[in-house]
Formats: sequence, structure tokens, C-alpha cells
Amino acid sequence: MLMQALIDGRFQSRYGSGSCLWRFYGWQPHAVTLGYNQDIAAIDTLRCLREGIDVVRRPTGGRAVFHAEEFTYSFFAETGEPNAVIYRWVHEVIMHALESLGIHAEFCRSTLDESRGNGAPVTCFTASARYELQVTGRKLVGSAQRRTRQVLLQHGSLPLTGKHRELSGLVAGGDQEASAATLREMERKTVSLQEVLGYIPRYDTLVGLMRRAFFRLHGIEMVMLERHELEGFLGHGQAT
Repeated sequence: MLMQALIDGRFQSRYGSGSCLWRFYGWQPHAVTLGYNQDIAAIDTLRCLREGIDVVRRPTGGRAVFHAEEFTYSFFAETGEPNAVIYRWVHEVIMHALESLGIHAEFCRSTLDESRGNGAPVTCFTASARYELQVTGRKLVGSAQRRTRQVLLQHGSLPLTGKHRELSGLVAGGDQEASAATLREMERKTVSLQEVLGYIPRYDTLVGLMRRAFFRLHGIEMVMLERHELEGFLGHGQAT
């Protein structure tokens, strides 16, 4: 809905041409998101139902992600800049926010191997794209994009804990050995804020760090939108 508000111009009419939108959020209940073209049969939906885990399809491609204890962001803009430029630009903001926590994250310079040949199911967090953020070679932020005409959506996950790895037990048709192999891959290739810092930062702390990082880099202050403002251009009762 937020992306559509930029596509049809409602957002720009209200906040001005050239305005961009950031959204920060979490997940309750926890959920598995499937890539736009991913077969839902890849996930054990019955187990997810029993455990109260939603299964939804996101507008971007890629593979499954388990959204549990994480800090999630979305970025929306009407722009003619290439996707790769925006990808790096957004991650630079996140990188500077992490620096304020004492975390030295680096860009991934090349794509990691998606599989080590062990037959383990591949998830989004077991492969890194260029300009995604890693700490000591392990992926910390996973992101994806979708463009419709000149409007770009980029969203991504910053795990607060290692709970995202529980996706290894939600893959359909996998025996214990396959699940264990997937878990080992995720442990080898991913990391969470808790594992880096030894504690879990508060959600509002992370929001504040993102706002300050954006201001330091671009000299523009993020203005927080109230629920009634979102409802004004999304439609009454639609905002979350």
C-alpha cells in the first residue's frame, strides 16, 4: 500500500516531490515470508500453523526468511537512480547507525556460494549480495528490492537474535539431517546483533540511530508520521 501511494502520486502530493519514506517495524506474530516467485511447498505450512507462525508472500524475489526477533526496515522513493546505487545508499545509512553501537560492518564485495554441495535447502540469509552488510564475514543485514516504473521499494532484516535460524526447522520435506545441515549453514554465514554486542539494543534506540545516521550523511531530518497521517493517504483504517 505504501509503494502504491508513491506510484499513483498520493505520497508526493502530500509531502512534496523528491520525498522518500522509511518504515521501521517488527513482526507479531512471527512470520515466514516467501520470495515473490517461490513455491509455497518449500515451507511446512502445517507446522507453521500449529506454531502460530504466519506465512506470507513479499513483493520482492529471493527465498524464504523467518521474521522473528528482528529490526525490519522498508525504504520507498521515486527515483531514476539505478537499483544498485540505492541498494548501497540505504545500506550506508544502516552501516553508520551500526557504527554508533560500536559495530564495524562492511560491504560484501561478491556473492557468497549459495550451497556447499551438501544438499541443504538455501535461504535468503545463506547468500550475500554485493553491498549487503557483513560483520567478520557473516551476514548481518539481508535486503531485497522491487521497482515499479520509477518507484523503488527496498526492505530488509536486521536480526536481533539468532532466532531467524529457526527457519531450518520449517522447511517442507526436510528430515532431521537436512534441517541440521541448513542450521549449520546459517550459523556459519549469519550473525545477529546479540551475538556481536552481547546484548539486544532497544527497538526505539535503533530507530533513533537510523534517524541520526541519515541526518549525518545527508543533512536531512527524518520526520515521524503519525498513524492518522498515514491513514490520510492510505485510506481510513488501513495504516499499520
